[in-house]
Amino acid sequence: MRSPKDFFQPLAVGAPPPLREIPFRPSRMIHFFPASNEKMRGKVPGMVGTVDVLLANLEDGVPATDKEAGRAGLVEVAQNVDFGATQFWTRVNSLDSPWGLDDLTAAVVEAGDALDVIMIPKVEGPEDIHYVDRLLAQLEAKAGLSEPLMVHAILETARGVANVEEICLASPRMQGLSLGPADLAANRRMKTTRVGGGHPDYVVRNDPDPDDADAPRATHQQDLWHYTIARMVDACVTAGILPFYGPFGDIADGVACEDQFRNAYLLGCVGAWSLHPSQIDIAKRVFSPRPADVAHAQRVIEAMGDGTGAIMLDGKMEDDASCKQCQVVVALAKQLAANDPELAEAYGF
Repeated sequence: MRSPKDFFQPLAVGAPPPLREIPFRPSRMIHFFPASNEKMRGKVPGMVGTVDVLLANLEDGVPATDKEAGRAGLVEVAQNVDFGATQFWTRVNSLDSPWGLDDLTAAVVEAGDALDVIMIPKVEGPEDIHYVDRLLAQLEAKAGLSEPLMVHAILETARGVANVEEICLASPRMQGLSLGPADLAANRRMKTTRVGGGHPDYVVRNDPDPDDADAPRATHQQDLWHYTIARMVDACVTAGILPFYGPFGDIADGVACEDQFRNAYLLGCVGAWSLHPSQIDIAKRVFSPRPADVAHAQRVIEAMGDGTGAIMLDGKMEDDASCKQCQVVVALAKQLAANDPELAEAYGF
């Protein structure tokens, strides 16, 4: 067994020590761009500062014939773009693919100074993270990096979901998890071809009218992903890392995208993937607390004084627990406002 005292020791001679706490940086949207596409790479400098995270994608969406071009594109962007306050991530190919090892090597040795997080797809258990953890330490030592790279895993298989707690706790490098609904649906043999979101056939139906058994009965569409997101959030909070909703594939349906993102936000996710520029503003709006919610939360905190006991405010009971809920909202608002003057003004900070 590994001693807890050794958990935060580097896994290779010369590698930087692991982080003891995940630093907070706005991560409301992880905006993907295909690193193999020269035209899309050219847009990256103009997007710096407009999104929280820019991610160079090397995996799904990049044809097999373009994998090496994608890797070269990642290095080109890393070496030529100043990302400022915007985080720069990459998603490498899966660990069992012909490209995963070379992706990780290039990401660390040739792009590591610019990268913040490496996203690992199709993680099925802690053994995947242990492998990546040791390999990154060796590569960081080789590259002479002074700061460790963080790891973000995607839940895309039933086995990954079954092992989610162990995955979250597998390494101090763990930054967070994302839901990968399309691959997860395929692995679970779910009968949906949608990428995220609900399904019109996944419903509950009202009981029959006792006075008219033949009367139409209303249906209410349900969320296919509620269980998985809730379990993922619990696992992430337990480990002190960050949960994210993944992609919403129907680019034209901004209303449903916003609904799905808001469900994830209410359950505890800090952000979501944006696959198209139209989803950037949706994610920014959804994963930033509403000014009215922040104002109400501040009123509760002020009225509660030392945060103990119970009071009546606007006809509703507020107590220790509700004060803690309000503190979560205000803390997030202050963290986001520190990097966004418009939000600071909207919140009155």
